[in-house]
Amino acid sequence: MHTGDMPKIGYLYLRGMRTTFIILFLFLSVQRAYADQILLPMDAQGQTQHLKAYGITYWVLDQQYKVQWLLNYRGGSFLLPDTENIRRECKIRGVSFDVLSDAQAQQILNLIESPSQNMEAISLEKAPKIAVYAPPGLQPWDDAVTMVLTYAEIPYTVIYDEAVLNDELLLYDWLHLHHEDFTGQYGKFYRAYRMASWYIQQKAEAEALASRLGYKKVSEAKRAVAFKIRDYVVGGGFMFAMCSATDSFDIALAAQEVDICESMFDGDPSSPNYASKIDYGQTFAFTNFSLERDPMVYEFSSIDMTSRRKVDREKDYFSLMDYSAKWDPIPCMLVQNHTALVKGFMGQTTSFAREEVKPNVLVMGANGVNGEARYIHGIRGKGFFTFYGGHDPEDYQHRVGDPKTELALHPSSPGYRLILNNVLFPAAKKRKQKT
Repeated sequence: MHTGDMPKIGYLYLRGMRTTFIILFLFLSVQRAYADQILLPMDAQGQTQHLKAYGITYWVLDQQYKVQWLLNYRGGSFLLPDTENIRRECKIRGVSFDVLSDAQAQQILNLIESPSQNMEAISLEKAPKIAVYAPPGLQPWDDAVTMVLTYAEIPYTVIYDEAVLNDELLLYDWLHLHHEDFTGQYGKFYRAYRMASWYIQQKAEAEALASRLGYKKVSEAKRAVAFKIRDYVVGGGFMFAMCSATDSFDIALAAQEVDICESMFDGDPSSPNYASKIDYGQTFAFTNFSLERDPMVYEFSSIDMTSRRKVDREKDYFSLMDYSAKWDPIPCMLVQNHTALVKGFMGQTTSFAREEVKPNVLVMGANGVNGEARYIHGIRGKGFFTFYGGHDPEDYQHRVGDPKTELALHPSSPGYRLILNNVLFPAAKKRKQKT
């Protein structure tokens, strides 16, 4: 090698090193771009697709990633890992997101951890398996929960009486009760719809199913189903119910030893003096209620406030309670929202008489005009239940045959957010209660 070649070799060496550094820098830049975290803001200003944001969070959990639910931080935001797939999924579904550096994310977590802040970061670890208890032929728009699960793209399985009695509930983490009548009175639709073809058909189908399952009456079959659901919750399950599935479920549990159905429902008269035989100790949420005995009245009991509430539609709102995120994380999770004031809406069971809610049950949402309870939560055994009054949070007075609600017109519905809070609740990491 000639000495004159040395500068040339040095130049080539330096150029090669520079190229290596450039490649390494670009590689690290790409890696860093997806090594940070994604924030799904859930406040009113930062998010335009609140309902679909829950679907993104569920999807991320289903991809085996962990998520942090930032209670009381910007409306209950979600902190996700930053990957190209998650960014793409957010863009496809139209969900707003912010990319944070690790340092920025840590600043938020430090703020949340401060004792002076009513905030907490809850780890979500696993996408819960969801079951919806509903009759065959259910259309997604017949029920608010199935409608919002479909809109948010959260998968669920529909099950009914046979599956429940065969203990298939044990396969699921979360159960929703479609607006069912667990008393065997066919929704108390007798006066208005007893001659309607759909009522006659549904009654015949319910009777045939009860017989196939080994029961003489629909009321007996429904009571057995209610007991299985009770056992599911006691064993550690999460149950969510709306509208008539709330009070009729508790009534079925309380009336386990008596016949409360009149002859047009089950072919024979009700038990004499059955009101004195109601066992309130068996119920989940309600106590000291009176049953409505008249089959011509579209009501189950005094639990429901529909006919007594006297609230103008323009003033029909309920307020969400404020809980300590650090000391009461469970109810705090269930009330996360971008507003504390939620529009009211009616149903067969619209709301609950406050004096008939058991004292150990939390009233998480109430109407300030008459004090009625709209949104309640409790513990039974090792499990949890949430009851939500009303039929459809974006259809004030839904009636039989009304068109479905288009959730694309209500992508940030506060009333529907409460449902989805409950869907994600079972994903939360279990931890010891603070003392």
